[in-house]
Amino acid sequence: MHLGIRQYWRDADSLLKWTRSAPHRQWWKDFLGDSGGTGFWHEAYFLQGGMEAVYDHISQPIGFLSFAPVVPARGPMFGAAARGGKQFASEPVLSEKELYGDPVD
Repeated sequence: MHLGIRQYWRDADSLLKWTRSAPHRQWWKDFLGDSGGTGFWHEAYFLQGGMEAVYDHISQPIGFLSFAPVVPARGPMFGAAARGGKQFASEPVLSEKELYGDPVD
């Protein structure tokens, strides 16, 4: 089964606030710990320029993954805000250290 959802957000700040609130925060933490074999991807396009994406357990190239270079979501690319060139006051749902142990420099 393949499922896709399109969402429009007022601004990046609203989207990032939602990702750090319940129930999304807990769901994402659980998913990153064990996806149960489920693939997940998202792509964000920003009205004033910029885009970012993440792909987890995706077996075939889709979206940006089909034509853009793959950069691991580690170090400065770990959070969606940083990947999209945006700033956000709070930390990601799960820190890189919590997910992987010691962060990559």
